[in-house]
Amino acid sequence: MYFAQNYLDCLSQASYLIGDETTGRAVVVDPRRDVSEYLADARAHGLTIEAVINTHFHADFAAGHLELAASTGAWIGYGRHAADVEYPIRRLADGDRITLGEVVLEVIETPGHTPESISVLVYEHAGDPVAYGVLTGDALFIGDVGRPDLLSSLGLEADELGRMLYDSVQHKLMSLPDEVRVFPAHGAGSACGKNLSTERQSTIGMQRLTNYACAPMSEDEFVALVTEGQPPAPGYFVFDAVLNRKQHGLLDVTAHARPLSAAEALSRRAAGAVIVDVRGPAEFAAAHLRGSLNVPADGRFAERAGMVIEPGAEIVVVAPPGGEDEAITRLARIGLDTVAGYLNEPEAAFLAIPGEVDQASRLTASELREALGRPRPPAILDVRNAGELAGGAIDGSLHIPLTELPRRLAEVPDGPVVVYCAHGTRSAIAASLLRRSGRPDVSDLIGGEAAWRLALASA
Repeated sequence: MYFAQNYLDCLSQASYLIGDETTGRAVVVDPRRDVSEYLADARAHGLTIEAVINTHFHADFAAGHLELAASTGAWIGYGRHAADVEYPIRRLADGDRITLGEVVLEVIETPGHTPESISVLVYEHAGDPVAYGVLTGDALFIGDVGRPDLLSSLGLEADELGRMLYDSVQHKLMSLPDEVRVFPAHGAGSACGKNLSTERQSTIGMQRLTNYACAPMSEDEFVALVTEGQPPAPGYFVFDAVLNRKQHGLLDVTAHARPLSAAEALSRRAAGAVIVDVRGPAEFAAAHLRGSLNVPADGRFAERAGMVIEPGAEIVVVAPPGGEDEAITRLARIGLDTVAGYLNEPEAAFLAIPGEVDQASRLTASELREALGRPRPPAILDVRNAGELAGGAIDGSLHIPLTELPRRLAEVPDGPVVVYCAHGTRSAIAASLLRRSGRPDVSDLIGGEAAWRLALASA
């Protein structure tokens, strides 16, 4: 058997290529849109991808089922309760088996995160009494379970889904033998749960011992536990959950990676395009196009872009030389594939339009302390998630998580504002969003709450 986990750190997302090396037949589970790695891996091991299975309609990324089907002719599989799908699928029910040769996959219906969620048992040999592993999608994570509240805006109640999840986890998955390996669809950092481990695989036995949601408990206790303290979901989650049901265009980075002049970028901005500057906060602060959003291309770039960019909006990317393809690809991974082009070598481009170039204010912790001592101190905005507040906060700060800020801008007081987060990236995004909304006197705190705490300790 060939079994490969493909882990994408920037989305904390895992996908799997499983093949039978005797027959050359293979399946990909939960792929992302840029599918070249799966195709190359399959070629290198003499495998033909004949099926692509999504364990559910993903909300945190645009899945690559259409891209793989177009490249290989593979059929697309979902749980039998998948609704409103615009492309041909094979509906998979509890106990269905997919035989690749000696290697066999068996479906377990595990609803709760979504109604159509399935898990996939992997048997190395058809006659094995115990499965090699189980691909649990977003039903069971390492250290957590999938949150049941993400689809509330689509009319599905968290309580109802939570009770489905209780049965899936406590009765179905926990009934598997201890030695069965657990391979989830996400790891630490994903907003699909609240307590995900950095480990990328485990066993049923280990989860039975260490996962809070796998301990014996009543259904009511389980529902209360798994719905409590969930972080706010990024705004694009519902968009992606719907997009993954639709027959949409395939990923084509080259079509979107079109160089734009400074004049073209300004023309598109005037027509409503969002300028997304992916450089670091320091470079952005030194010079940027007026009205730009600063979303640094760090590890959480796509997720954070999805928090502040309205799906469907035309996008112009500002990137350092050579960085445009990566930025466009990562935006497309969450379905933001409306990039009109990119402004490369921004420093040179800015020289042609000096009247359209702004700078941004950034404060050190000591400068913020001084500002807070003035007769009219600035308002302080904390854009961390609620779970981060236990570690401390700046006295008197207003708390609005970054993912909620676009719809709560009116709650931010008029006048000078200083924004902070844990270390300084989310605050740079939030500060640029506030400036874009028409608030000129906005600064972000360099180094975030960690720098503030250090400054207090050394005072």
